Amino acid sequence: MAITPRIPTGGRPATAAGAAVSAALCGVLLLASCTAPGSGPPQTSDTGPRPSVRPDGADRITRGLVPGEVTRIASGLDMPWGLAFLPDGSALVSERASGRVLRVRQGEKPAVVGTVPGVEVSAEGGLLGLAVSPSFQEDRTLYASVSSAATNRIVALRVARDLRSLRQDRVLIDGIDTADRHHGGRLRFGPDGNLWIGTGDAFSPRNAADDDSLNGKILRIRPDGSVPPDNPSGTAVYSSGHRNVQGIAFGADGTAYASELGHRTWDELNVLRPGRDYGWPESEGSRGAHGERPLFVLHPDDASPSGIAVAGGAVWMGALGGQRLWRLPVDEGRADGRPVAWFTERYGRIRTVEAAPDGSLWITTSNTDEATWGGTDPRPGDDLILRVALVPAS
Repeated sequence: MAITPRIPTGGRPATAAGAAVSAALCGVLLLASCTAPGSGPPQTSDTGPRPSVRPDGADRITRGLVPGEVTRIASGLDMPWGLAFLPDGSALVSERASGRVLRVRQGEKPAVVGTVPGVEVSAEGGLLGLAVSPSFQEDRTLYASVSSAATNRIVALRVARDLRSLRQDRVLIDGIDTADRHHGGRLRFGPDGNLWIGTGDAFSPRNAADDDSLNGKILRIRPDGSVPPDNPSGTAVYSSGHRNVQGIAFGADGTAYASELGHRTWDELNVLRPGRDYGWPESEGSRGAHGERPLFVLHPDDASPSGIAVAGGAVWMGALGGQRLWRLPVDEGRADGRPVAWFTERYGRIRTVEAAPDGSLWITTSNTDEATWGGTDPRPGDDLILRVALVPAS
């Protein structure tokens, strides 16, 4: 799929060769369908509280699930970033700048659980991703990605049983280079019981290809911080050559997917494989001969991807600059159709997408966040957490 390059809203200008690259890539990417810029029907759909209006493009989805009713779960949040569900169906949410962790439950006002120590705010840094221990009811452990002045780190927090306080229990990984931007920060427990961590290149592309750096990598560790014996490098590094990983999610079959911010031409959705190099800085998207090929590519104006979730036959990817929710159809690690976008510019920047225990998606907006790319003025009530019901495609 190629999306017509436009003049971006932020600092990643489209190159003059963008349109030519788009056309050249048609038919050779690992996509189920591709159209040249300016041809074919629009690739954007929109639905929400008005499901009686058939969204443009939905007729191309013949199986799987699509968005239905949208319900507001919470409002008035300050730069929400990470979201992880507790066993009772409520969620813990991180606020990037304040360093606070909130408990969010449908029908109730968000409540402060506590503040994570040592958070240092930068253009894209602060308190980022969260992951709830698979044994939370017993160990009360919450994992967090924290950017600070010296280095970024992954910490384990102990949450009180009344959910009204927390404390830092231990540091699992330290020494991840920090910068003003490109922190990565997404955390996810995999079906293997290990904690998967996305890091950015700290705005230094050479880090992604440096075997001695933790930046520009997917890291994989045990819950106690030790290295799994089957990690390909013998270290915490699982894969390399990433520019800025913002989303990690797993399919029902165990396939690991990751969303990644490109530079000027292509953002990526990748399938993660052990020990593989994903090309940065030598390659971007499918442009360049080095590294693993992405499963999907999208232009930064239409994506600037962040969090992802797998549900209903697709990877759902939040877009910051693109201000939409992408449905990327997949089947056991393969592309299974063409991307379709929903909610374009309706809710602004979408930061996080999580599959809820009830089968819906929870998404967070990111309009109070003064990030560099794809900024937009806050809307009334921002920032929001929204519940998106998923219904059969018709």
